[in-house]
Amino acid sequence: MENTGAWEALPGKTPAEKLGSLGVLSGTMLDIRMLDEIGRTYGIKVFLFFEEDLARTRTLESVLEEFDIFPEYSRPYISSEGFLRFTRENDPSFEQTMREFPLMIEVMTIGETQSPEYGTVFRYITGLMPFLDEFDVDADPAR
Repeated sequence: MENTGAWEALPGKTPAEKLGSLGVLSGTMLDIRMLDEIGRTYGIKVFLFFEEDLARTRTLESVLEEFDIFPEYSRPYISSEGFLRFTRENDPSFEQTMREFPLMIEVMTIGETQSPEYGTVFRYITGLMPFLDEFDVDADPAR
């Protein structure tokens, strides 16, 4: 996952400074596909949260420690890679839908931490998924 050359080429010293040069800043809304591409290109783990309280009030370390024991699809978060893989496998129209209605993720935190599972250091972005009532994909505005 690590792409040291691409990461080192980014200006800045901290993960927030380096990712800020790409427009990834806490509080910004970014297309999930862009976040996933940045993750793959620069060796960043992107975590998408379904629960606002967890995303806003807990550290990534505490959430990973509490929920990593559960299967991937039973956690209150998922990797961008896992979400996109699952959605593409289960919805043939997903790519077309994303072109028409991009799924915008609110960037919450950018940082670096140690994996509780392996003890290795990794860089990350956390983001908040929109709530179902925030999706505006109804083609009939009269409804």
